[in-house]
Amino acid sequence: MDHAGRRDRAAARSRAAGVAALLLSPGSDLTYLSGYRIFSSERLTCLVLSNDGAATLVVPELESPRAGAAAPDLVQATWTETADPYALVASRVTEAGPIAVSDQMWASFALGLQRALPGREFRVASEITRELRMRKDPAELAALRAVSAAADRAYTRALDLEFAGRTERQVGADLAALLRDEGHDEVMFTIVGAGEDGASPHHQTGHRVIKDGDTVVLDFGGTRAGYGSDITRTVQVGGHPSDEAARVHDVVRRAQEAGYAAAHAGATAGSVDAAARAVITEAGYGDFFIHRLGHGIGLDGHEHPYLVNGNEQVLETGMAFSLEPGVYLPGRFGVRIEDIAIIGADGRCEGLNQVDRALATVR
Repeated sequence: MDHAGRRDRAAARSRAAGVAALLLSPGSDLTYLSGYRIFSSERLTCLVLSNDGAATLVVPELESPRAGAAAPDLVQATWTETADPYALVASRVTEAGPIAVSDQMWASFALGLQRALPGREFRVASEITRELRMRKDPAELAALRAVSAAADRAYTRALDLEFAGRTERQVGADLAALLRDEGHDEVMFTIVGAGEDGASPHHQTGHRVIKDGDTVVLDFGGTRAGYGSDITRTVQVGGHPSDEAARVHDVVRRAQEAGYAAAHAGATAGSVDAAARAVITEAGYGDFFIHRLGHGIGLDGHEHPYLVNGNEQVLETGMAFSLEPGVYLPGRFGVRIEDIAIIGADGRCEGLNQVDRALATVR
């Protein structure tokens, strides 16, 4: 990952926007520009990136060795337990103008920096970093390919699990173990929605016992080398699905295919959502497709671009996003199919998840 090159581009965007400096606390923007990944804590860590390209990592003294190992090219300014880290950050801001801070910076940190930099306008850093992070470079695309392939392998193995007679939570634990076994460093979520629970898109996997005849939504993912996977397949437990479950699954599958066909360089994010949504609406299930078609993915599981009605963001080579149409019938069942896709060098949409999208039968 060319972190120095990314910082140069971020500094150039800051100059163009009239922003004096980026102040980035632990999170994906900090990782994107430095390679340093650290948990948030009550001790302030902050990358100061001035619009002239000067970069300093303000870091607690006790974390300096870890930061140096992760980002050896960055100048450090360390602070001890009794020092004022806000004054240290402010001393590194040498240009006049507004300050841009991490979108998810803790309020206590943002307020402390405002006190240390009085009279400055504060903005969100995504005004600068969003356009950079939306367009994945070759190393990022390789990371997304690798983690998506690992998720595919985990799903293939999940088809051999026993579902009937076990709880959603037990199956979810198995999915998490499969993700780790296939190379994920972290498991971020495992949604197992059986029967009526599948009608809740973000169902909290619980103690419901799965039984024969259930249609089950499996949505799971995590990270490998910092980059995320996110895959959803819907399976049928034992025997044959009901006529409606089979019909709904076919509608959702065709909607995703329409999304693939509509996603290409030059298309707007909103138009891709519209293409998939039209298939579901025409089939009579439009009121039951209750979320956007997709979200960007990279260092964050949800990031720009968002494939949603009204979003005029133009898709470009290197953008990565989910395509995840769904139909959710309250009190009955749900169906969702989700892949991660990218806009390739030829301007076409390429699915990174290649595993079968059929309504698979499980035990």
